[in-house]
Amino acid sequence: MIDVSNLEELAAALEASPDYRVLRRLRPREPVEGYDATETRLGLMVDVETTGLDPDLDEIIELAMVPFRYALDGMIVEVQEPFDRLREPTKLISPEITTLTGISDTMVSGKSIDPEEVAAFAAPAAVVIAHNAAFDRHFLERFSPVFSTKPWACSMSEIDWAAEGFEGTKLSYLAMALGFFYDRHRAANDCLAAIEILAQELPRTHVPALVRLLDRARLPTWRIWAENSPFEFKDILKARGYRWNGEENGKPRSWYFDVADAEKDAEISYLLREIYRYEADIRTVRVTAYDRFSSRV
Repeated sequence: MIDVSNLEELAAALEASPDYRVLRRLRPREPVEGYDATETRLGLMVDVETTGLDPDLDEIIELAMVPFRYALDGMIVEVQEPFDRLREPTKLISPEITTLTGISDTMVSGKSIDPEEVAAFAAPAAVVIAHNAAFDRHFLERFSPVFSTKPWACSMSEIDWAAEGFEGTKLSYLAMALGFFYDRHRAANDCLAAIEILAQELPRTHVPALVRLLDRARLPTWRIWAENSPFEFKDILKARGYRWNGEENGKPRSWYFDVADAEKDAEISYLLREIYRYEADIRTVRVTAYDRFSSRV
């Protein structure tokens, strides 16, 4: 019989061997003592579960927000009580979404989320973070105007996980790579897992992941539009990282590319030299954390 009274000793014994790795269940993070609250900031990790991928057609069925306080050096010093609510949509939840999220029509029957309660909960946050902010922000800005007033950061795309030695950016993969597991796909659990990931020291730069995230989020970027670019260069633009906007959304029907502030002039020079081959007028839009990942850009 294995003695399970001291599982940590067993785990340590396994970890001492190069042939084993141990995953621990995510536990509530204990607050760090001794920090002056005036020297900390309030972050808000958010996650939504929805009836589909289109914020114009689909609806939120679960919203979780987990506030956490962090010190100016990037250390997460306190994880606070979550806000977690279910909401009944106007249409039935598809079997595919129930399989993905674990949320059924029975669970959300009669449930609602009060936009005023959401706004009051989110109001104190200095920054809103999501692990795929390009998805969550679109849904949340439609639900409550408070999310249009906040700077946002994305823990999936605004940390160079590859440079730190990680082979993927999915939340569950990062959790396992950092040595823990959690009950996936419910919004509050995803928020807590993302906060734990941000609290970890990155393996190569040896700073908390939150530091890298906030440093990147604070920098402006530029959206460069390759309007009226020659059709024969579309594959070249796509291979370079340009994306196509074909929607009637008030923005150009054109290829576009987001670059760092320091790369703006070089990218414009590339377009003029390699794509247009004449002195075209290149449209550029400065993007900050207040509008990044928003449908406004």
